[in-house]
Amino acid sequence: MIRISEIKLNLDHPEEELTLAVANKLNIKPIDIISLTVFKRSYDARRSAMCLIYIVDVEVKNQDVLLQKFTNDNNVRETPDMSYTYIGHAPANLTERPIVIGFGPCGFFAALMLAQMGFKPIVLERGKEVRERTKDTWGLWRKNTLNPESNVQYGEGGAGTFSDGKLYSQVRDPRYLGRKVLEEFVKAGAPEEIIYVNRPHIGTFRLVKMVETIRAKIIELGGEIRFEHKVTDLLIDEKNGKRQLKGVVLANDTKIMSNHIVLALGHSARDTFKMVYESGVYIEAKPFSIGFRVEHPQSVIDEARLGKNAGHPLLGASDYRLVHHAKNGRSVYSFCMCPGGTVVAAASEPNHLVTNGMSQYSRNERNANSAIVVGITPEDFPSSHPLAGIDLQRKLEASAFTLGGENYSAPAQLIGDFLVNKASDKLGIVNTSYKPSVILTNLVDLLPRYAIDAIREAIPEFDKKIRGFAMKDAIFTGVETRTSSPVRIKRDNLTYESLNTHGLYPAGEGAGYAGGILSAAIDGIEVAEAVACSILNIENQYAKHKKGHNFAQDY
Repeated sequence: MIRISEIKLNLDHPEEELTLAVANKLNIKPIDIISLTVFKRSYDARRSAMCLIYIVDVEVKNQDVLLQKFTNDNNVRETPDMSYTYIGHAPANLTERPIVIGFGPCGFFAALMLAQMGFKPIVLERGKEVRERTKDTWGLWRKNTLNPESNVQYGEGGAGTFSDGKLYSQVRDPRYLGRKVLEEFVKAGAPEEIIYVNRPHIGTFRLVKMVETIRAKIIELGGEIRFEHKVTDLLIDEKNGKRQLKGVVLANDTKIMSNHIVLALGHSARDTFKMVYESGVYIEAKPFSIGFRVEHPQSVIDEARLGKNAGHPLLGASDYRLVHHAKNGRSVYSFCMCPGGTVVAAASEPNHLVTNGMSQYSRNERNANSAIVVGITPEDFPSSHPLAGIDLQRKLEASAFTLGGENYSAPAQLIGDFLVNKASDKLGIVNTSYKPSVILTNLVDLLPRYAIDAIREAIPEFDKKIRGFAMKDAIFTGVETRTSSPVRIKRDNLTYESLNTHGLYPAGEGAGYAGGILSAAIDGIEVAEAVACSILNIENQYAKHKKGHNFAQDY
């Protein structure tokens, strides 16, 4: 196969024009093309005449001879091998079953890969299966009732289930593990277009069914999924200065033994972070970001980004990505942008309030929403304790709960009022989508002063990039604190084990090694491979040259 990049065609080009463009590029006849597959399709919104940009894989006659004619053309090369190779397979007399704690994107891909390799993993998930969890989540959105063990953060599918379902990241992926993830999602019911469209997404409703399908596959392969099984302690054997994990203790005092345990926590597993720290596992504070959710009419964003092509079916609802470096040294940026979506309550602790964004596959709701957040570091935390970032999150979320009326309504303010430090008293043309409801107020005291100043400076700058961003009736809703994990459970770059506890494999977003669905799933694959290598006592050929994991936000 030959891969051809940078094929540019008009937005409404006829289907056959792609084949003609490929033939012209290769200087062959269309009939000489045996097959053509789109590897990636994106668009360039910066051009006055917007165009589609393709990367395609083609099968042709006399491929080797043809490739020699393009040795100096970087846009024509042999298609790389993108197939996934399993690192090994469990022996028939396997006596130990690995444990996976957590069943979010990282956990279910770690479990799926271990199951596909024959290791029959045991998954321990503190929350409920996804449909029961959905009912509990709607209980907060519709009835102001929070279930602390079953909500946006806890349960089958993890926090990513109630999101936009974005399936792209900035993580370096030389082994095409992201493609392996997408292929498994397609097998589980995702539309095939996620394989080739730029910045693919799925949406909440489709994710629910896909999560159930992946669960069924793991069980079919001999794995077990145990819901409402909360891990409350680690069993660690300490001898001669070496710490070896032997198993876990559940909330009902049941013990489950294993020498290989994947810790695939979400970024909100605060009580489990505390347990891990008190168990002596090395853990440290890490940077994250805080801010508000902002809502604009989706039509405003589409017009600013797509111009006359707004509403084109191939382009869909437009997104954005914004960054501003403020004069006070803080970085302000958009995070988890949800086109045509809604702002939702995402609390996991009573008497605390935190917002998040989600959307469906259609992205056809009235508003666009995004977090507008300010980066903070451990130097901003109230102490030097490894869990001090959690203390800051809780303080901000408790303040938001109080400011919102102490019933999970969220405090909100119009951007126009926010910029002039005036409390809002009525909505304008933008109607909030936050569920359950909002209380209009002044958000100035909800974040540290440096964050408020940085966001106020950033809004007019963002308006220069997206006209209408600073519209006075756009709505800020607070508070956004769960942008990423406030801790990192450090691990060895080659074995993926905890730095001081053998047999414990910190993984995914909660451990500080991912930033969304795709990067968490990729990390789950890599950690599953490390577990397999350890059990099989073989060298991890993919990790031995690795210098470090490239942590990235998917948003």
